[in-house]
Amino acid sequence: MRKKIVITMGDPSGVGAEVTAAALAERNSDFRSQTVVIGDRDTMQRAVQSLSIDLPIINAGSLGDGIRVTHIPIDNLPGRFGVLSPACGEASFRYIECAVQMAISGEANCVVTAPINKEALNSAGHHYDGHTGMLAHLTRSKASWMLLTSEKLNVVHVSTHVSLKQAIGCATTERILETIRTGHRHLQRMGNATPRIAVAGINPHCGENGLFGDEDDTHVAPAVEVAQAEGINVQGPVSADTVYYRAHQGAFDLVIAQYHDQGHIPVKLVAFDTAVNVSLGLPIDRCSVDHGTAFDIAGTGKANHENMLCALKYAEQMAAAKRG
Repeated sequence: MRKKIVITMGDPSGVGAEVTAAALAERNSDFRSQTVVIGDRDTMQRAVQSLSIDLPIINAGSLGDGIRVTHIPIDNLPGRFGVLSPACGEASFRYIECAVQMAISGEANCVVTAPINKEALNSAGHHYDGHTGMLAHLTRSKASWMLLTSEKLNVVHVSTHVSLKQAIGCATTERILETIRTGHRHLQRMGNATPRIAVAGINPHCGENGLFGDEDDTHVAPAVEVAQAEGINVQGPVSADTVYYRAHQGAFDLVIAQYHDQGHIPVKLVAFDTAVNVSLGLPIDRCSVDHGTAFDIAGTGKANHENMLCALKYAEQMAAAKRG
């Protein structure tokens, strides 16, 4: 059975169309035949022309080689790159909504998302913190997690798009434990039978026995103990100022980060162009580029499509891996 991948084009004013077109042009015709872009046909055509790509834009059900597009008509699109627009925010939402419906129905095996602009999304009346919250709502999921995966460093976050003050409150024993379990299950699904997991501490030096806070003793350690009792190979809390270096050197397969920047900064440092954003805890498979809309360079041909290539490769791996 062929594994279909759907790509959401992202904000029509951003670099999503360009990086999608460039990445698909670099793959072979067989891969393109099982990949469909959900987006705006005219925007994809402008992206192809700006990059001088010798591939036609064709309908999703067409035969022959080309970039297949399922066109979603949206009124008042600006028709040019680099414009912040509520219409583009509406388009971003509608593309994702369509892709989610395809994945839930079984028409698609994995969704790959190009970048959206949160300001445009909210100006269109869709009040989400980004893809993660939107996907959780559209799939009616009670909880979801963000995994950043790269060649030498993988990180799952206890919380993501909340303030640092809120993030400390989100790091409950229950949430940390579920994050450990979720990361463990995903790595097993992807072929690692016994993943080695480290849980980063919340406070400097994991609190130094209460000197810098007691959350590591009262919230993190109990979660680790329960996970260990369940047979998960996990250590923690491990001081955040050393755990990422150790993981990058090969000591751990996965780090549990307590909040957004604690996980994003080390991954972006070592794999800025290649890290893939993966949603866990949903009834569908979704991965994404890990960069923004880059309005300032959209339409210029300067956008690097390497991250989209990495996302498509991971999507293939997810599509081939049986869900638990």
